[in-house]
This record gives sequence, C-alpha cells and structure tokens, in this order.
Amino acid sequence: TVSITLGVNTSPFAGREGQSSMSRQLHARLLRELQTNISLQVQEAESQNEFLVSGRGELHLGILIETMRREGFEFQVSKPEAVLKESDGGILEPYELLMIDTREDFIGPLGENLAPRLAKMLDMRYDGLGNVHLEFRIPTRGLIGFISYFLRVTRGNGVMNSQFLGYEPLQGEIRSTRSGVLLASETGVALAYGLNNAQGRGITFVEPGTPVYQGMIVGLQSRDDDMVVNVCKEKKQTNIRSSTSDIAIRLTPPVIMSLEECLDFINQGELLEVTPKSLRLRKKVLSNDERYRRGRNQQVRVEA
Repeated sequence: TVSITLGVNTSPFAGREGQSSMSRQLHARLLRELQTNISLQVQEAESQNEFLVSGRGELHLGILIETMRREGFEFQVSKPEAVLKESDGGILEPYELLMIDTREDFIGPLGENLAPRLAKMLDMRYDGLGNVHLEFRIPTRGLIGFISYFLRVTRGNGVMNSQFLGYEPLQGEIRSTRSGVLLASETGVALAYGLNNAQGRGITFVEPGTPVYQGMIVGLQSRDDDMVVNVCKEKKQTNIRSSTSDIAIRLTPPVIMSLEECLDFINQGELLEVTPKSLRLRKKVLSNDERYRRGRNQQVRVEA
C-alpha cells in the first residue's frame, strides 16, 4: 500500500560514515530481502541508481531501512507515498480501517487531526473507565505521517492498528500543513553563533559541531517558503572587550527526530539521507542557485 524510492547516497558526505553503496550493491541487498520478506516488492525506477520499494505501511518500510542502516549501508530515501492503481473507472487508492484504543481526553485532538486526512468515523465505544475505542475509515495516503502525531499527542496512552480494506476511487486532496524549512547556505561545521541567528527565525535540528552541507535542512521556520541561513557563521574577533559582548551564547536544544519522524517530515523535492551514524534531511537539488532557477522556470511555464 505504501512505496518509497531508495537510491544511492549522492550527498557531499557520502562514504564518510558507512560503506558507499553502489546501485548494484543496493539491488543485491534488496533481492536478498525478497527471499524472506514476502510482503515487499522491488522495482527499478526511472533512474539507474534508484529503486521503487513497496511494502505494507510506513512501519514495514521503516524496519527495512533501519536494518540496512545497521548493516553499514548508506543510501537516500524519498517521502512515502500511497500505491495507486488505474482501472476503467479511474484511479484507485488503498483504504484502511484504523482502530484506536486510548483515553477519552484525546478524542478531540485525534479527531481534529484525522478530519483533514479524509477519515470518517465508523464506531466509538466507551468502557465506563475513561477509555474509548475508535474506528475510522481512512485512505492510506491520509494515514501517512499520523503515527508520529498519535504517539506525541497520546503520550504513550494509546494503541493503534490498521487493517487493509481494499481499493476505492481516488477522491479529495490532503494538503501538507508543514511550513518552510531552514537550509544551510554552505558546507562546513555548525557553530553556536550561526545557530543562534538561525534560532531567531525558527527551530533548529542540529547541534554546534555538526557537519552540514549546502542544501541540507537544518531547521523549520513559521513561514511557508524556505529560507537559506548560514549556520557555519562565526563571531568576528576584535581587539575591543566589554562585559556584555562576551556573554556566552545560550541555545535552545535542537529537535532530534527519529527515523519514522524524518520520513513523515519530508515533502516532495526532499530526501532523507540514511547512514549508520546519522539521519540528514536534504533537498534533492542541493545548490541554492539551481533550485531558484528551476523554480523560476517552472513559474514562467505555469504563467504561459
């Protein structure tokens, strides 16, 4: 029901933290996985260095990614997408039965988040002790990214399961509610002075001393558009000293996301770089000038 694109790591840091895997090595590893993982499907993508991997939900694909990561592989993956089918009646998408057991206090936040995901409530049962059982009918593309929100909102006081129902006509649009990101402007090491300036514009994902490269996502801002920041910027040294200028910079602790949260976070045009030691969010096109040029050309074609 869910597919991702898995390809060769093309970042400037490729080969630093694991074995720089070539396409034939990734293909051989995926073929070995097919011998025991019967719910997995692997197809060749348009690019020779990428493969289309389909499985049963985000958790199924997340386990495969984590297993390959622990084996020392380096690769990059795209955002999970629902597997669509074409028929005489049009395009079909998978639907699932979502079952949630949680406390009554979380009914409101869960229902508010599921409504834009095109979920329809089928059943609600109370046990008289403050617990509730909820059942929803929801398209798989609406279920993508809900696991992280569910764990965060219920704070561990909930259990969710999903059951495949079948394919039905594609209807409705699910818009991303994520705002723009903060992008590193150059390759180097993140410093406290540069991160302090970046935190004035949003939330950061990296700590001082973390290696970064141009086009790498280092934070999240409140506006819809992306912003380029220099997190490698250091404070200029002068001969003048004062009691106020030398006060140590205090940074807000960065947000460290898990593998599942990273897969939920990225949008179209973004990738997750997976290595044995790190998870890095990045743009597909790393060059800031190239991204601006492509966006401008696309806007001209739309206006024409």
